[in-house]
Amino acid sequence: MTVLVTGGAGYIGSHMVWELLDAGESVVVLDRLSTGFDWAIPSEAKLVVGDIGDQSLVRETIERNYVDAVIHFAGSVVVPDSVRDPLAYYENNTSKTRSLIESVVKSDVKNFIFSSTAAVYGDGGMTPVTEEVPTQPQSPYGVSKLMSEWMLRDTAAAHDFHYTALRYFNVAGADPKGRTGQSTKGATHLIKVACETALGKRRYMEIFGHDFPTPDGTCVRDYIHVSDLVAAHRLALERLREGGSSMIANCGYGRGYSVKEVIESVERVHGAPIDARLTGRRPGDAASIVADSSKARANLGWEPKLDDLDKIVESALRWEKSLQHRNTRR
Repeated sequence: MTVLVTGGAGYIGSHMVWELLDAGESVVVLDRLSTGFDWAIPSEAKLVVGDIGDQSLVRETIERNYVDAVIHFAGSVVVPDSVRDPLAYYENNTSKTRSLIESVVKSDVKNFIFSSTAAVYGDGGMTPVTEEVPTQPQSPYGVSKLMSEWMLRDTAAAHDFHYTALRYFNVAGADPKGRTGQSTKGATHLIKVACETALGKRRYMEIFGHDFPTPDGTCVRDYIHVSDLVAAHRLALERLREGGSSMIANCGYGRGYSVKEVIESVERVHGAPIDARLTGRRPGDAASIVADSSKARANLGWEPKLDDLDKIVESALRWEKSLQHRNTRR
């Protein structure tokens, strides 16, 4: 059987493809290459260039490749962009996910893993949040993902269909073997931006807001290494194939770092200061959000191996250096 990875040419998706191949899985990727790169996909995986909203293409891809499970990453992920253009996010993240789910159900695929987000919680405060905390997203991005979770819940109630929605906290780092990493131009992820600044790809970086109700006034986030995250997906896939019930689970380490602490880590690993300038808050940014991941650990048997901020930064910085010598054209 084969796993269909949507958005598999992107940052997290390409790591997922490698994780599955390393585990002996057969993989097909569906990606329209709007932000991803065809070179990020291993030759052992099949690439279909197209949109998840194209139902005939999705069904043909599933049937031709004997797909028994879908891992869904495709979507838009920049919180401030979602505030500026909410309808685009509801189209790309919610409407097209609805189309994808319908195609999957009609193709009789029963296992579905969804890339959700901690943004569904809104501002969680300094205490780690569990999955039972009320969802109060503060951005259209968070709402678009939450609506997709609701669709999965209702679909599972109506059909022979089971899902796992993993709510990511802040994903960072790169494949320890150097095979893939965050390569998107103009990316907004903090560690990516700080590494680009350290290497002179940006003249300076900005700290968006320094008056939040946090210890040093900057936003606090739970940073998780991308390799630990995709390992959780693989374990979720195993659980669903073994007959596990649908579930939602957080993926984070349970330890928050402020923007200033992350910058200090990049400076420490890089060995030199970087130019970070204070500026105003961005719309949609929560002050603090940290994971309680005990549910994923208990139900998936997930044991993170890279829970160290400096190690996350080191892998991201190493990948950023490699991009200086890579042609990133698709």
